[in-house]
Amino acid sequence: MNAPYTYHLPPELIAHTAAEPRDSARLLQWPEVAESPFSNLPNLLKAGDLLILNTSKVIPARLFGTRPAREEGNPDIPVEFLLHRPLKPDLTVWQTFAKPTRRIKPGDVITLEGTATATILQTESHVHIQLNLPPQQIPAYLEANGHTPLPPYIKSEDTAETRQRYQTVYADPTTPGSVAAPTAGLHFTPEVFAALAAKGIKTAPVTLHVGAGTFLNPTPEQIASGTLHAEYAMLSAETATLIAETKRAGGSVIPVGTTALRTIETWAKLGSPPEGFAEDTTLFIRPGFEFKVADRLLTNFHLPGSSLLMLVAAFIGEDALKSLYEHAINQKFRFYSFGDTSLLTKA
Repeated sequence: MNAPYTYHLPPELIAHTAAEPRDSARLLQWPEVAESPFSNLPNLLKAGDLLILNTSKVIPARLFGTRPAREEGNPDIPVEFLLHRPLKPDLTVWQTFAKPTRRIKPGDVITLEGTATATILQTESHVHIQLNLPPQQIPAYLEANGHTPLPPYIKSEDTAETRQRYQTVYADPTTPGSVAAPTAGLHFTPEVFAALAAKGIKTAPVTLHVGAGTFLNPTPEQIASGTLHAEYAMLSAETATLIAETKRAGGSVIPVGTTALRTIETWAKLGSPPEGFAEDTTLFIRPGFEFKVADRLLTNFHLPGSSLLMLVAAFIGEDALKSLYEHAINQKFRFYSFGDTSLLTKA
C-alpha cells in the first residue's frame, strides 16, 4: 500500500462470480499466514467460541420507472432509484440515490415497473421517496420488480442465480432491508454450520441493514467528524446474553463481516446494555479505535480507500494490513464481494 489505504489490484483478481460450492472459497488466516478452504473453518475455531451473524436480508433495491412529461408533446423521463436507507420500519419511505436528480422535484409521481408508483418527497440534500403500496405488499413487490444492486465492480447479470448467490444462506426473511450483502457470510453452508455445532461453536444473530453508502469511500466531512452514514442496527437481549457468557467463559467473539463487527461494537459503545439495542449507527472504526467485544474477524478483501479497509487496519494494525494485502495479491486470492475471505486475529 503506497498512500494510506490504497493498493494496486490486478483486474483479473476481481471476482465477478462466486465460488461454487460456497464453502470452497479460500480462507487466509492472519497472522498465521495459513490457507485452507472455507469448509475448514470449524477446525480453526474452538468449542465455546461465538460467531456473530448479520441476518439482514438483501432486497432488490434498484427500481426503474418514468416521470411523466410536464408538457404535452414532451417525452416521459426515465428515472432510476437505488433504495439506500429505509426511513420507516414498514419500508414505505426511503432515502435513495436517484438518476437524473435534476429532472425530478417534490410532488412528482413516478410510474414504476410492475404497476406501482412512487412519490418524490424531497430532493434537497437527499432524495426521499414514498412507495405507494400497502406495507405488507412491498417485500413481494421488490422481489418481483426490483433489481439486485450488484456492486459496480461486479460484471454479472442480475439473474435468479446471481440474486441467490448474493444472499447468505442464513438471511432472515423477516428482516429485509440491506441493499448490499454482508459478504463474509456468503461462504457459509448448512454443512459448515453443522460442523460448527458439532464442535460446540455457537452462533448469534444481529441485524445491520447495509446501505448503498458502503460502496462509497468516506468523505472529508465524515473523516473530520469521525462518523459514517447512518445504518439501522439491532442486537437482541438474547445475543447480548450469549456475548456476555462467551466472554466470561474465555471464548472468542468472532463477527462474520464488518457489519456484524460494527453492530457489536456499537452495542459496546452504548455501554453493553443487557437488553441490547435497536437504532441507527454511524460508528466509524479506524486506527485508534478500542475494540471491546470482537476478538477475531471473518472478512473479505476490500476496496482501496474504503471505510472497511480502515476498519481492518484498526483491527490488525496498518503494517499488518499492508502485509496481508500484499500476500493475498501475490497468492492470487480473489477480491471483493464474491471473492475469498480471511480470518483475522486482533492485534
